[in-house]
Amino acid sequence: MSPPRPNTRPPLHPRAALCLLCLGVAHAMPQVLRLGGIFEVVEGGPSGAEELAFKFAVNSINRNRSLLPNTTLTYDIQRINVFDSFEASRKACDQLSLGVASIFGPPHVSSANSVQSICSALEVPHVQSAWKQHVARSRDAFYANLHPEYASLSRAILELVQHFHWRLVTVVYQDSTGLIRLQELIKAPSRYSIRLKIRQLPTGTKDARPLLREMKRAKEFHVIFDCSHTTAAEILKQALSMGMMTEYYHYIFTTLDMLALNMENYRYTGVNMTGFRILNTDSSYVASTIEKWTMERLQASPRPESGLLDGIMTTDAALMYDAVHVVSAASQRLPSMTVSSLQCHRHKPWRFGPRLIALIRETQWDGLTGRIRFNKTNGLRTDFDLDIVSLQEDGLDKPTRATGPDSALRGGVWSKIGTWDPSAGLNMTDGRKERAGNASDIISNRSLAVTTILEDPYVMYKKSDKPLYGNERFEGYCIDLLRELANILKFTYDVHLVGDGKYGAQNEHGQWNGMVRELMDHKADLAVAPLTITYVREKVIDFSKPFMTLGISILYRKPNGTNPGVFSFLNPLSPDIWMYILLACLGVSCVLFVIARFSPYEWYNPHPCNPDSDVVENNFTLLNSFWFGVGALMQQGSELMPKALSTRIVGGIWWFFTLIIISSYTANLAAFLTVERMESPIDSADDLAKQTKIEYGAVRDGSTMTFFKKSKITTYEKMWIFMDSRAQTSLVKSNDEGINRVLTTDYAFLMESTNIEFVTQRNCNLTQIGGLVDSKGYGVGTPIGSPYRDKITIAILQLQEEGKLHMMKEKWWRGNGCPEEESKEASALGVQNIGGIFIVLAAGLLLSVFVAVGEFLYKARQNAELHKVSCILSRLRRDPGPPGPVSLSGLVSGPPEAQAGGGGRGHAGLPGLAGPAGGPVGGPAGGLPLPLRPDERRLRAQSSLQSV
Repeated sequence: MSPPRPNTRPPLHPRAALCLLCLGVAHAMPQVLRLGGIFEVVEGGPSGAEELAFKFAVNSINRNRSLLPNTTLTYDIQRINVFDSFEASRKACDQLSLGVASIFGPPHVSSANSVQSICSALEVPHVQSAWKQHVARSRDAFYANLHPEYASLSRAILELVQHFHWRLVTVVYQDSTGLIRLQELIKAPSRYSIRLKIRQLPTGTKDARPLLREMKRAKEFHVIFDCSHTTAAEILKQALSMGMMTEYYHYIFTTLDMLALNMENYRYTGVNMTGFRILNTDSSYVASTIEKWTMERLQASPRPESGLLDGIMTTDAALMYDAVHVVSAASQRLPSMTVSSLQCHRHKPWRFGPRLIALIRETQWDGLTGRIRFNKTNGLRTDFDLDIVSLQEDGLDKPTRATGPDSALRGGVWSKIGTWDPSAGLNMTDGRKERAGNASDIISNRSLAVTTILEDPYVMYKKSDKPLYGNERFEGYCIDLLRELANILKFTYDVHLVGDGKYGAQNEHGQWNGMVRELMDHKADLAVAPLTITYVREKVIDFSKPFMTLGISILYRKPNGTNPGVFSFLNPLSPDIWMYILLACLGVSCVLFVIARFSPYEWYNPHPCNPDSDVVENNFTLLNSFWFGVGALMQQGSELMPKALSTRIVGGIWWFFTLIIISSYTANLAAFLTVERMESPIDSADDLAKQTKIEYGAVRDGSTMTFFKKSKITTYEKMWIFMDSRAQTSLVKSNDEGINRVLTTDYAFLMESTNIEFVTQRNCNLTQIGGLVDSKGYGVGTPIGSPYRDKITIAILQLQEEGKLHMMKEKWWRGNGCPEEESKEASALGVQNIGGIFIVLAAGLLLSVFVAVGEFLYKARQNAELHKVSCILSRLRRDPGPPGPVSLSGLVSGPPEAQAGGGGRGHAGLPGLAGPAGGPVGGPAGGLPLPLRPDERRLRAQSSLQSV
């Protein structure tokens, strides 16, 4: 490395050093920096809050010295009349001739545009704190605005409307600029399911009552007001006098100064009011600054008639305060800046202007209005936070005279319910939900109008010997439910019956009736009745969570019991099974016969003493095989024993089959013979739809009728066509009328399952047919947007968890019950149960007699043909003598050879018994022809030949 080069530069001359020092001082910040402010004189306004904030900011910077430690700020303030653009231009030129680093104001658009044009021509920064419609132009290069951009504010309002689920919104604007500020909301109907109605406040007058009266008549409850906070104060006073400050109205004000309004007269009305706040009151710096400001403002004389709070820093004032600090921070970064006098007629620009406006747009500052950042291209503010505030529902402490930064909030008037910023959007924290269970909320200590309808057991007239008045007239499930809700939420109520006696349905013209109509017209605050939650009703009113779940079913007369027939012993098995058993018996008999013929082990020698005999026999003839099957089926023996393994397998399988069949039959026979069966002509909704003999219907204009009318299911559509075609007779006015028709005529009534359960507990002639057609619930109805709905829902859930809803249902549904036939012993069987068995027995006996007669005649005919006689009677006529004796012991008269010819197996009256002269017993001497064995016939033939 080479050694360091020595310093060969000659020493600095003292005069040169002095010159450099003077040059550095020349490029340092000026000791005095003047700012210009142009403000408008507003008669009856807030005493020039923007002007005072401008002065307050300059004084604060001079006192603090942390922002501009070596520079003192001064200001030049000019005042002009409203909308006087010429005067504004002249005042601006006067200030530029004095030499100002920037000009602040004026607030109104026409005057501000004139000042902005001059500042752009002379390249002097023009800073505004009021909202102004921005049009991109080349002369806007020296422009900066601290007010939030209108497009962002409009987006915030749209997201808030979507959060509240508003479907119909009325927008009321003060001047044409309001339509520009709300353009995002105005475009909403094309993208969202929101209907907008746009109205303008009357110009030239402060009387908005005609407009409010029209809105009240049109039932416009969700309103957005785009106006100044002073105009908002007038509107609120007039709305209060018009009766439009109730819990059913919800107002959103776009002004950022709602906290400056005196809300003491409105906080107990129950009205819903939402606004925006940009002041960052969470910062200790902001809190102390606003407190100092408030103390100065309180020195002015109060004006209670204005509807404004004294001492509250408005948004325009806070923005002006931040604007002075932003310009001061930018000036600190330009130490070489000097301020020179400029003349409007010379058009010579200020050489430090471009650099200063660039530094202003680059400045990031945390001020009274939160984060401040600018768009470097157009000078508009891009970063800010908005607080969503709402008029408190449960504040009881009156706000005292403002002594702090957040006096309106701390006084119990406003509550923060969410935030919004351009990047994250809406974030609702809604602290009101946390206080929903408190007694001191909007519903407590209020008297609510409750509409209902007479319907057992929900609402009934109380039976009493003395006259009753008011709520004491009624009792029932819904009355008990209403009493429990009132105890939890601490409100009082006045119950009245709906005028037209209807639940609520929509006619072909879209008009509603019944309890739904009363809620829509705000004639009632609550509808506590068996009011079904449906889709069409949910469009026009709100419902709480259901307090009872149910469905549609069919009420019909209980069918009469049918006596069993005399052949009811056949009922345990269907006719098909009986036929299959008979075929199985025949099939097994045939299979047994065939297998017994094929198996060599089923053949046996009938003469075991003669083992060389070629004669073998088989017990399983076709008739014997059938007799074996029948005997096993009847659980009786047939004295036929299979010998072969194959035949024993057939027999064992058949025994197992008969065991199962007989056991099943026996088990089922007891139920069929002892239980009286109930047969109904209908068992379900499908059965109703498939017939027209039984008429059916529902309550006219009720939810059940609406269900069938709107249903797209084929069965229910068919049922509605039937009911609609006979509307005069099928549809009834009330449940009582429908129940009476079921009892007196052939009519099926479609109604809610809970009502059917109540009716069948008290009338044993009625019953429920089939299951549930649908599933739905009863809820407490409220007008749309009612603040009571959530409170009612939470109370219903509490009652459900405590089991009180179940206890109330048990109380009102439990009846005497229908008597049940109970007996300690089994009921005796009568002739009507098992009389068929005797018929079968008698038929079997008669059949056996006829078969015996048939057998006798058949055998007699065979013997007649053998002895060459025509019949028994002819032989009797040829030998009319008395019959000889017949020995029952097997002894016969005649020669011994005749006895030997008998074969030794004759018995009295049997075919082998020989009579006198070698004839059979029962021949001419015995009276009855008996069959002869073949060997007997041979002996007879030989004796005949010998005699010849």
